[in-house]
Amino acid sequence: MGEALIHNTIWFILLFPLLGVLINGFFGYRLGKRVVGVVGPAAVGLAFLAACGMFIGVVQSHHAVVSTLYSWITVGDFDVSLALRADPLSSLMALVVSGVGFLIHVYSVGYMAEDERFTRFFTQLNLFAFSMLLLVLGNNFLVMFVGWELVGLCSYLLIGFWFERDAPADAGKKAFLVTRIGDFGFALGVMLIFTTFRTLDFEQVFERAPELLPVGSTIATAITLLLFMGAVGKSAQIPLYVWLPDAMEGPTPVSALIHAATMVTAGVYMVARTHVLFELAPLSMSVVAWIGVVTAFFAASMALVQNDLKRILAYSTISQLGYMFVGVGVGAYAAGIFHLTTHAFFKALLFLGAGSVMHALSGELNIQKMGGLKDKIRWTYWTFLVGALALSGFPFFSGFFSKDEILWKAYENAGLWLWLVGIVTAFMTAFYSFRAVFVPFWGQSRLDKKIAHHVHESPQVMIVPLVILAVLAFLGGYMGLPHFLGGSAVEGFLSPVFAAEEGAHVAEAGAHAAGVGLEVTFMGISVVVALAGIGLAYFMYVARPTVPVALAKGLGPLYTLLFNKYYVDELYMAVVVNPLKGLAGWLARVFDARGIDGLVNGIAAFFGWSGQTTRKVQTGSVRSYALSILLGVVVLVGYFVLR
Repeated sequence: MGEALIHNTIWFILLFPLLGVLINGFFGYRLGKRVVGVVGPAAVGLAFLAACGMFIGVVQSHHAVVSTLYSWITVGDFDVSLALRADPLSSLMALVVSGVGFLIHVYSVGYMAEDERFTRFFTQLNLFAFSMLLLVLGNNFLVMFVGWELVGLCSYLLIGFWFERDAPADAGKKAFLVTRIGDFGFALGVMLIFTTFRTLDFEQVFERAPELLPVGSTIATAITLLLFMGAVGKSAQIPLYVWLPDAMEGPTPVSALIHAATMVTAGVYMVARTHVLFELAPLSMSVVAWIGVVTAFFAASMALVQNDLKRILAYSTISQLGYMFVGVGVGAYAAGIFHLTTHAFFKALLFLGAGSVMHALSGELNIQKMGGLKDKIRWTYWTFLVGALALSGFPFFSGFFSKDEILWKAYENAGLWLWLVGIVTAFMTAFYSFRAVFVPFWGQSRLDKKIAHHVHESPQVMIVPLVILAVLAFLGGYMGLPHFLGGSAVEGFLSPVFAAEEGAHVAEAGAHAAGVGLEVTFMGISVVVALAGIGLAYFMYVARPTVPVALAKGLGPLYTLLFNKYYVDELYMAVVVNPLKGLAGWLARVFDARGIDGLVNGIAAFFGWSGQTTRKVQTGSVRSYALSILLGVVVLVGYFVLR
């Protein structure tokens, strides 16, 4: 029953968004905005219903089901099928991508209503959803890679959607080029997998891996580090995180889709999907965890002082992705995916809330030019507040359960230092989350007088998705309760994908029972840290609003360093971009013009000279030709005589 349901629904998850792309792409301009505004969201909404059907089938089947459409590429022993995989991990990801994606599509109908390229926007947004669904449903590394690259293409198109302006166009190119660096490593990793296993099928690779690759082997480490290189690019981790803050130049629904349901979560999903390989490479696991926690701390520190509302959220995303990598890096894969899920709820909510603020303020994003908005745009304020509470780890909101689970697992599996960096980052997270609440929504209005007269709440088509996401951001955490509160439904659901054997569960349960007191203590520390961060933000931006200015002056160089994002972009420009541009210029001016073009032109000139010279032999005089023949005969006779 379950297997048949999966086969009947899984391909529709991809088909509906693809139909949306084709209908809007080819006929949208004739159909008009009203029809496009229905087709775009409906395509992803129907995909969500199909994903619900697949989810039910997965629950009923109790095992992974592979649905093969046809044999795609067969060359020698290279045989790849166009096949999709239904298991707990792919079904959960499909629900998140299509469900949150649907709400973002609905919101976009109101947000982009006046844009002249409305049809193009929904065509590309549907393609984005299709690409991410292909990535998470693919049953082999090649299908995953196709989805991986399509997501990169869509990010380029949508970040640079307003390409007539320099900033969005440059941001789109930056995202495309920076992620290509990571994708190069990912492609090499896929090639190395094939040369090692002679297949790209997930099941075959994961079954053979323990036999062919000893724990800690060079090949296992190389494969996993190359794959993680792709994750570093797509999921914006150090050192390839620099594209994501600039991606805010795209329309706000695009920012929400990138940060919540697509693209940046691809790296976390990929590491979780290939966990069998990563467990054979302990060094790679450590790299994943430490890159994650350092990125989380690094990005959170920059978010502390940013004034652009969307950029605060962008650095927050980089930081939260770091937490997810900590989870999968210490072997707590279910915890990492759980945080991915809750983060999709509250980060989509926060970005769409920021878009609602922009809608009310004619595009203004500088929080220092806001103030007093909570009484003017109430729905936006209260839903944004829920998102901030979830992000900050406030007790009983979704982020509290998922982030705390990662911190506990980090301590349990990797020791004190990883947890310590994570908990300091949690304090900064709570602080900047509520700085983004108190500065724009509380206090006295600092709005421009022309804007202040036109402040208005967003239309219902934008507010309803905010309310639904706010409910999910509050209740979503109850899917993953700690063991002493009844256990995590997410962990139980994902256990067939991540658990090695039943005996391991029994041992783990015993360990948790023995460490309940310590886990409760660590949870209490997390609560205190979150409340302290919120309290400090209240003190600085509500109770004593003069403190931040004095503190910025007092800290001086440190504040400047954080405000300028550690000058990493400037460093990359000086060390990487400008030297490469100089090299490209030299190649164009010297090597290409004088070398390649000079060689080609030289050969042409030589043959031209040869033609001009030899044509003089053709005089038209019979006597000259006869003399030439005679001389030739004499030379030949002399040669044969003297030889």
